[in-house]
Amino acid sequence: MKTAAGTCPPAPPAYTEPAHTEPAAVRPESRQAVAALQRRGIKVAMITGDARQVAQAVAAELNIDEVFAEVLPADKDKKVAELQSRGLRVAMVGDGVNDSPALARAEVGIAIGGGTDGAVESAGVVLAGNDPRAVLSMVDLSRASYRKMWQNLVWATGYNVIAVPLAAGALAFAGVVLSPAPGAVMMSASTVVVALNAQLLRRLKLNPADVK
Repeated sequence: MKTAAGTCPPAPPAYTEPAHTEPAAVRPESRQAVAALQRRGIKVAMITGDARQVAQAVAAELNIDEVFAEVLPADKDKKVAELQSRGLRVAMVGDGVNDSPALARAEVGIAIGGGTDGAVESAGVVLAGNDPRAVLSMVDLSRASYRKMWQNLVWATGYNVIAVPLAAGALAFAGVVLSPAPGAVMMSASTVVVALNAQLLRRLKLNPADVK
């Protein structure tokens, strides 16, 4: 195209994520994290823009269950949607601005602490460091918290199901009546038991290096 100033330079090509052709060294922490997730019944998939040969070599070394290679930055969230369409619940771990849409789409978005602001803002969970084993700490804490929630719910519900009818005189005909004073003591004891049970979460080993 001619202009008064001369010939316009061609428009720069649209940005594409570079596809690495040489496999990078795999961190021991990554190998441990993948193996520990699989022991917990969690399948591991890798979404990367790297060349398929490189991605498959890394996946084979880490024993990753599924690989999406040569994925453009804008298509990562589509791969998450594809996994969700199979009925899977997805937790996405990422650290780059290109991971933000995928982090936002996943049921649980996990950003590496040293990642970009975009990834951190899109994620529901932000890891303090860059150790992939910290994902295991999050999984263990989440599962333990869920178990404690149910334990405390069952305890509190059981107290109300038993103590409240007795205090109301439901079994008065049989001579079984719970007076207000013992009922108040039992309610206080129930609260203490629930609080102490929740404190047992402190016994969890959440240091990434200790998680197995």
